[in-house]
Amino acid sequence: MAFEKISEQESLYNGLENKSVREILEEINREDQKVALAVQKIIPHIEELVEKIVPRMKRGGRIFYLGAGTSGRLGVLDASEIPPTFGMPPTMIIGLIAGGDKALRSPVENAEDDLEHSWQELMEHQINKKDTVIGIAASGTTPYVIGALHEARKHGILTGCITSNPNSPMAAEADIALEMIVGPEYVTGSSRMKSGTGQKMILNMISTSVMIQLGRIKGNKMVNMQLSNQKLIDRGTRMIVEELDLSYDRAKSLLLLHGSVKKAIEAYRGE
Repeated sequence: MAFEKISEQESLYNGLENKSVREILEEINREDQKVALAVQKIIPHIEELVEKIVPRMKRGGRIFYLGAGTSGRLGVLDASEIPPTFGMPPTMIIGLIAGGDKALRSPVENAEDDLEHSWQELMEHQINKKDTVIGIAASGTTPYVIGALHEARKHGILTGCITSNPNSPMAAEADIALEMIVGPEYVTGSSRMKSGTGQKMILNMISTSVMIQLGRIKGNKMVNMQLSNQKLIDRGTRMIVEELDLSYDRAKSLLLLHGSVKKAIEAYRGE
């Protein structure tokens, strides 16, 4: 079957410059509603990937996200939220973007076309068979991502990918391909829209479910979150109040003493 970039197909809408603001917003929203349904269809594949990742991470493995442009930025974003949300070190889930940190704000010319640089970056992180590499590219054709997946798979490392097109060159290099078919973008070819929204949803699903499986959540609470501001200190204090039936001030003192909700509760119960 010939590879077809659905993500590059003509928008279902035209004459956008002649529409009212309300029309534009309603049409974008109509398209966005298709994203969750597209993600729902591939939950079995997301499940398969997560279930292969968890035992690897329990043995000290890591997740590497790789992408260019919007895809790379979303990978870096998801990775950067793991330490504050789950209290894990920033080395557990690592986001790499073609062109490096500069590319988070500005395009870096030809960075995504380099087939070899991504594997060199992974080697700098001493990647090994306990790790997982997840490539992110709406098109499914980004050389920076394909190169990393190809080499990782050759070295016996688990590979996955997130794409908006079926049967892509990128998917051919992945053990588990998450093909989220959201259809043509509202602005033709603008994969920062539906494709980006779907990528964010899938990354949230992968990292959150992995962290829950690794015991970083209790009940439905972020008991390992970093206490990086007053809002989070207050949230953590209230978690301890609810769990231990203590006064707010006593709970806050325990939290600040031990540094996390989980450690505070364990210490109190061990007294």
